Amino acid sequence: MSSLRLGVNIDHVATVRNARGGVSPDPVRAAREAVAAGADGITAHLREDRRHIRDADIAALKALPVPLNLEMAATDEMVGIALATRPHAACLVPEKREERTTEGGLDIIAGRTHLAPRIADLSAAGIRVSLFVEPDEAVMEAAHALRAPVVELHTGSYCEAVIAGDPDRIAHELGRIVRAAAHGAGLGLEIHAGHGLTVESVGPVAALPQIRELNIGHALIAEAIFVGLRQAVHDMRAAMDRARRQAEP
Repeated sequence: MSSLRLGVNIDHVATVRNARGGVSPDPVRAAREAVAAGADGITAHLREDRRHIRDADIAALKALPVPLNLEMAATDEMVGIALATRPHAACLVPEKREERTTEGGLDIIAGRTHLAPRIADLSAAGIRVSLFVEPDEAVMEAAHALRAPVVELHTGSYCEAVIAGDPDRIAHELGRIVRAAAHGAGLGLEIHAGHGLTVESVGPVAALPQIRELNIGHALIAEAIFVGLRQAVHDMRAAMDRARRQAEP
C-alpha cells in the first residue's frame, strides 16, 4: 500500500493573527512546528479578501523545506500569483466572499470552459494542479477530461455525519468517497482528501489505499489550543498511520 502524506493547513493561525492586525501568531512558525511534528507539506489558502493568509506569507512558506500547496480560486488574479510564486501545487477551490470556509467541491462539470485554460497554464509552469471536488464518479471523469493530475475529495459531508452520529449517513457518505477514490485512481488520477477531518473521523478515509494525501487544518489548529501544535499534528499523524497499517492485507 502506498504511503499517506499529511498536508497541514495553517490558514487559521493567520486568522488569529489578523484578528489583532499584528504579526503574531506567525503562520510560518506554525508551519515549521507542523513539519517538525511529521507534516509532509503545508497548505495555505490565499483568498481574494486576504482574510487569513497574506501575499507575503506565500513567499515565506515557499522557502520552507517541504512542498507548499496553494489553495486558490480559479481567477486571473490567483493564477497570476501562482505563476509568479511557483508553489509546488495549486489546489483550485470554489470561493464565495460570504462563506466562513470552503463550502462543497468545485463544479468542474459546469465550469469546464473556465477551468481548462487555467489548469493548462498552471501545469505548463510545472505546478501540480489539484481540483477540490465532491466525491462522485462523474466528477472523476470530468477531472480526467480536464487533464488535472490530482483531485482532492471533499470529506465535509462524511465528517458532518460522524459528528451527527448517524450510522446510515456515515455509511452513505463514506461509500461515496470509497467509490470516487477507486474510480478516480482507475483513471490515473492521484487521489487526495480533506475538509473537516479530525482524529476521530480520519481513520476510515486514511485506510483507503487509493488516497495518497490528506490536507487537514481547522481540527489541528483547534486542538493545538489545548495540547500545542506539535502534539496535535503528532496525534493526527499517528491516527493516519494506524489506520493505514490496519488496512494492509
